[in-house]
Amino acid sequence: MDSTLDDSKKLKTYCTVTSSKRVYASDYVDEGVTFIRGKEVARRFSHSGRLESELFISRDKFELLRNRFGAPVEGDLLITSVGTLGVPYLVTADDEFYFKDGNLIWFREFTGLNSKYLYYWLQSPSGRAQLSKCTIGTSQPAYTIERLKEIELDGHSKDQQNRIASILSAYDDLIENNRRRIQLLEQATRLLYKEWFVRLRFPGYEGVKVKDGVPEGWERKTYSAVFKFLGGFAFKSKTYQSEGKFGIVTIKNVHDARFVTECPSRLDSVPEKVKEHCVLNTGDILLSLTGNVGRACIVFGENYLLNQRVAKVIGNSGIPRSFTYWTFSNETTQKELENLAYGVAQLNLSPVKLGEREFLKPSPMVLELFGKIADPIFQQITTLNLEIAQLSQARDLLLPRLMSGDLQI
Repeated sequence: MDSTLDDSKKLKTYCTVTSSKRVYASDYVDEGVTFIRGKEVARRFSHSGRLESELFISRDKFELLRNRFGAPVEGDLLITSVGTLGVPYLVTADDEFYFKDGNLIWFREFTGLNSKYLYYWLQSPSGRAQLSKCTIGTSQPAYTIERLKEIELDGHSKDQQNRIASILSAYDDLIENNRRRIQLLEQATRLLYKEWFVRLRFPGYEGVKVKDGVPEGWERKTYSAVFKFLGGFAFKSKTYQSEGKFGIVTIKNVHDARFVTECPSRLDSVPEKVKEHCVLNTGDILLSLTGNVGRACIVFGENYLLNQRVAKVIGNSGIPRSFTYWTFSNETTQKELENLAYGVAQLNLSPVKLGEREFLKPSPMVLELFGKIADPIFQQITTLNLEIAQLSQARDLLLPRLMSGDLQI
């Protein structure tokens, strides 16, 4: 017989609420076990990517901490406790990391509570309401371990918890599967591009004459002779709305091979002076021109408007869309664009200067062959991203209804 969570019961009854042991900046190393902070969890959650960090601690340090105090294991739950508050992360079987104390609070050693259910419940209206009671401070709001221990859980039986978690995690499993497929497709095509157009080992290269580093049938052209770089519109921030039909796409939306769909700034309608190319469509290719310059991604979805400091890249006649994308979504070109950028406080990339750079344009035959291979992959990546967006939307609609009991299971 399932035991039902008493509404008066506190979270501390069902798990241990704690944090990590202090790790100092002097403990960081160039390579080792990943070390994460709250901002890495928040970034992963909002950008739907993997949990990644630029910080590491040594294997010996990690083993010492794990043996003495434990380390996160599959099924444990972390939640951001400063900065962007209340972002949960459910530890997976593939994870091995340690984390910063004071940035994240750790739920572990669960009894009578499904941690995966808790992960979703914390994102529901009930969970958010409980978390709002745990905040202290004004200049820098934060959660404390003691306050989180006092969270009151909804009265779902263990069987109901399992069913709710199973339904919602099925969506997340499909989303993660699609993400992994995208990563594999991206990786394989980048390697193909590098083999053909950087190492110049394209099909039949053995029988092609090369003069001054240029294979026969290829040409040295400027980037502007092969691609168009179409700038965004200078929208007026005072016209922005938190809600509206159209999302304003800025450099924050352009990550390396990943388009971020969330747009905090929005408009109800398209301003009259906005050029047609600034109304984005699925399959458009974007390039960041400020900050982390040279990042390229593929747009998916509808009702996006292109802001300044982001360029839409279009190949000229005879240039496959896939070739355009992987030309700018590869390590060699990205390094070139970073070197071309200027600025001290923030790097900026000039489309004019970029257009003047020389580019080795492949022969029409090689371009056509690459397009036949890579265009379907480009389309598949776009389709998978659209599926991820649809699955995420369906999950987010289901979550509050399942938690509130409006949807019977």
